[in-house]
Amino acid sequence: MKKIFKPLLGAIAIGAITLSINNDNNVFAKDIATACDYDTASNVNPDYATTNCLLTETALNYNVPPEIVKAIAEGESGNWRHFDNNGKTIVTADNGIGLMQITNQVGYNEERLKSDLVYNIESGVKILDKMFDRSDLPKINGGDRDDLESWYFAIMAYNGTKPVNSPIEQSTGERNVKAYQEKILGFVEKYELIDLQELPFTSDTFQYDSNSRDNIKFLEMNYNFDLPLTKSKYSFEKSQKVSATANPAFRSRPTTGDDSKKGTLTKGEVVTITGPFVYDEVATKKNHFVWYPVKRSDGSEGYVASSYLDYVESTSTPVTPVEPKPDYSSYIKQYADFSTTAWWKDDMIWAIDRGYIQGDSTIRNAKTNKLETHLLPNKQLTEAHFLTIFFRYAEKDALANVKSTSSWGNSNVYNLAKKYNMPVVASEKTKASRALAEQGIKRGKLAQLMVSYYYGKAVSEDTAIQFFIKNGLTTQPSIKEFKPNDILTRAHISAFIQRYESFVEKQK
Repeated sequence: MKKIFKPLLGAIAIGAITLSINNDNNVFAKDIATACDYDTASNVNPDYATTNCLLTETALNYNVPPEIVKAIAEGESGNWRHFDNNGKTIVTADNGIGLMQITNQVGYNEERLKSDLVYNIESGVKILDKMFDRSDLPKINGGDRDDLESWYFAIMAYNGTKPVNSPIEQSTGERNVKAYQEKILGFVEKYELIDLQELPFTSDTFQYDSNSRDNIKFLEMNYNFDLPLTKSKYSFEKSQKVSATANPAFRSRPTTGDDSKKGTLTKGEVVTITGPFVYDEVATKKNHFVWYPVKRSDGSEGYVASSYLDYVESTSTPVTPVEPKPDYSSYIKQYADFSTTAWWKDDMIWAIDRGYIQGDSTIRNAKTNKLETHLLPNKQLTEAHFLTIFFRYAEKDALANVKSTSSWGNSNVYNLAKKYNMPVVASEKTKASRALAEQGIKRGKLAQLMVSYYYGKAVSEDTAIQFFIKNGLTTQPSIKEFKPNDILTRAHISAFIQRYESFVEKQK
């Protein structure tokens, strides 16, 4: 199979920067400056369109709404500034560093936070991402990451869960409009041009001493408000139908101005997304929003600000097509342990039919004393077996021609893994090392090997799992829920390869 290498970020187009969602944190950290056309050695603040690109790309890489990240950068640094007029990093009296004002954070390189704007942004987003996953902070309506209001308490925690940031003034029961998170969400409304829901908190769900520096005590950990929360505007895809939330200008180019206006959409008008969003072609215009290319029903094409687009709500009852019942008879006959009710049946059939997975024909039935072929779906998947199955899919010709370099039976697949810089556990150096090939492979290691193969260089487990999450190779929403230390079974590999193949096909 031909190996596909997709550029990490969108190319810099003439007049506008086109987005491509980032997948690999390590590559991302090195290449984002180039992709967003920013000279990291310049020690000057980039123009607004470039800063928009840096903040947006980083946010999407960590599955954080860009609206929130850009508003925090606005609130922390004011006018998106990292350097002062003399080219020195802005450091406040409380030691807040740079654009994202990183303060007293363990595990972050202080000098790099000052010198590397991209690292400063990424560090701020990682901190915010961790705040969202904290178990000691309340969740709103289930805590959907796409809902902007769901980030209320994560934003609060970015500044501190101190009494000054209480949503409600305990003494009056009134909304605390001076709270940090209220200020940040106000920036979302002002600069993204989005109307957010005002969450109806009450004073009886918080407890604090206004004369103390102790953290707020949360008495309610799950809020379920009967409100339609606001979805992020950065997930629209090509060919998707969206509707206008107001009467926005329909423009010939991705920028404001009378010379670009070619018409006006009517509120509720449905248009079709025709490609990825772009940033404003006028780099000096300070927009937090982005521009989507769209097509109207009359066939005319233009650009609309992301602020004024929303998901189309279906008003009709979808008709579910009746599919013919699958015929599993041949698999039942061929494999003694095949089950028509197992969750893995269709996934393994997909791999069997393509020759990626083979049954074990050496198992003897204790009752009949005859040899049977078994799929062994619940048997642990070893690293050696994973490499064999994966290369049957990804490098069929190379696997057939690669030579063993020792008497070790798995040296051929490990030679292939070395060729593609895959950080395998085992090697042919010693007997003890070779034995690792037969140990169960963990979910995190599998992700690391597949993503390292995709990029042609070794990446970390966390980077690989983020890649899986962002590109639909897993249904789990976080590294923790992915359970990277769980051992995989033979049944799992088929599902992962199918999703990987689907992802690769979309990159062509």
